[in-house]
Amino acid sequence: MPKGVLRSVSKRARAALPALLVLAAGFLFSGAPASAASVRLLETGSTLLYPLFNLWVPDYGKAHPNVQITTQGTGSGTGIAQAISGIAQIGASDAYMSNAQMKKNPGILNIPLAISAQMVNYNIPGLNGRHLKLNGPVLAGIYSGKVKYWDNAQIKALNPGVKLPHDLIVPVHRTDGSGDTFIFSQYLSFSTPSWANSAGYGTTISWPPVQGGIGAVGNPGMVNASKTTPYSIAYIGVSFRNATTAAKLGEALLENRAGRFLKLTPETVSAAVKVTAAKTPADERLSLIFAPGPQSYPIINYEYAIVKKDQSSPAVAKAVKAFLDWAISRKGGNAPHYLRAVGFVALPPAIAKLSHKQIAEIH
Repeated sequence: MPKGVLRSVSKRARAALPALLVLAAGFLFSGAPASAASVRLLETGSTLLYPLFNLWVPDYGKAHPNVQITTQGTGSGTGIAQAISGIAQIGASDAYMSNAQMKKNPGILNIPLAISAQMVNYNIPGLNGRHLKLNGPVLAGIYSGKVKYWDNAQIKALNPGVKLPHDLIVPVHRTDGSGDTFIFSQYLSFSTPSWANSAGYGTTISWPPVQGGIGAVGNPGMVNASKTTPYSIAYIGVSFRNATTAAKLGEALLENRAGRFLKLTPETVSAAVKVTAAKTPADERLSLIFAPGPQSYPIINYEYAIVKKDQSSPAVAKAVKAFLDWAISRKGGNAPHYLRAVGFVALPPAIAKLSHKQIAEIH
């Protein structure tokens, strides 16, 4: 190239240098990354779902570094309330919203993510290694204060040959708005008409006053209260089974609708799903409690993401949709290694399809 041309190019380059430096500085100090802007999401609610989200989120974040998800175990009542208010983009709940709540908040979706279950645990010195048989009427009697002692005739009749102590039963219940309370009180209501006609069911209920009864917050609180209180009984989500095992708590065999006493296993949960899931409506609000069938475990439920259809921005809506679609995929969050770790069961394909349809409504 001729020297004159080189000098001309060099002069033009030097003249353009300040502008290039200003442009580069703009990229460096604008606060925005060169790639797509990051999106922050808040998930809060169910302490039963909390351990699963804490498995999901780190793995999802590695594959999607521009989506930052914060998880909180605050109870299903808080999850529902904060999803409705818009504080949280995903409200985790063991309970679906009631008809009254839906009427008041028509733009809210109840999206099943997986299927979970609940145990009834107890701390009876010398008997925690045995699976005592319990049913809805006896549990309703305990939580209403009518069945006071462990050697009550009703409990003895269910457990012939077991030497039960004459010690006062200490029922432990949730004091926070809780999906665990919702499904436990549904089991009592569906199996025991007297409970249905008095306390009923909900994420919060008016617990009958019981001598020595204890209130606790979250599943961790339920485990700790039962662990530290001899002769106590508590309802605890299956994702805390490792904790109840470590605390050496007993786990009851619960009577199902067919009159059989069953342990909570993936097989007994799946049996209940098979006879109930087909009834799931398009909005997916359905109780799976006290399902028919000889092998159906009686306390199982959909674990819900409570989500506003109308999100704060297209970017947030896109991030929420992508995460939830991943969560219910068998190649994503419903993969066996995630669900086995918390004792959950994957959504049946037909239910996953309904969930995908609801997720598509988010904008």
